Amino acid sequence: MTATKRILLVEDEKSIREAVAAYLEKDGHWVTSAADGQAAIDAFERKQFDLVVLDLMLPKVPGEEVCRTIRDTSDVPIIMLTAKGEEEDRVAGLELGADDYLVKPFSPRELVARVRALLRRASVTTEPQRDHLDYGPLHIDVAGHRVILKDDELELTASEFKLLLTLARYPGRVYSRMELVEKVLGYDFEGYERTIDSHVKNLRAKLDDDPRDPKFIFTVHGVGYRFERPAQDD
Repeated sequence: MTATKRILLVEDEKSIREAVAAYLEKDGHWVTSAADGQAAIDAFERKQFDLVVLDLMLPKVPGEEVCRTIRDTSDVPIIMLTAKGEEEDRVAGLELGADDYLVKPFSPRELVARVRALLRRASVTTEPQRDHLDYGPLHIDVAGHRVILKDDELELTASEFKLLLTLARYPGRVYSRMELVEKVLGYDFEGYERTIDSHVKNLRAKLDDDPRDPKFIFTVHGVGYRFERPAQDD
């Protein structure tokens, strides 16, 4: 059984809400349920959660707005539930800041498995030494604003350093291009998604990271990028 975590479950359909809550509680988690978007926001402001399961189609406040509100203050893992399976809807959910999604109807067992996977990933990212990140041959000195690869210090621009740090703090998490624009460049403007692609290309070159066979930065087609820990023998 997994370690007990606090999960916020936001779902307006009572039957789905109760079924999912039962499965999560059976898996050992503490669940707070909300039937509408405003109740979800209120609950998130009152308590600290380790993960959020969020339906998009909600009364009072839509799920998209709930996700934006949560992302304004927290990087808590979010799994979105949606009745739409089109690629553009999935991409839109991920661009809002969701880490994963499930299309209705779904199996509660599959949801629990995805919750476990996200919680494992999140537990890896909560490392004790926040000022120093070490991934095999790659060392990031956050406080010193230095990046060392195989004993060689890399000359990164401020944007390249921030991009690398943003991705490396949460290995495995997929960031959309627009998320990276906001986090790295600090603004949101049409066309700047391509700017992020240019920064990624330059950063990969300095990391000697072949996009066709990456060690660190992986492309998630149609969405954005994610950072992975390198294999042990790299």
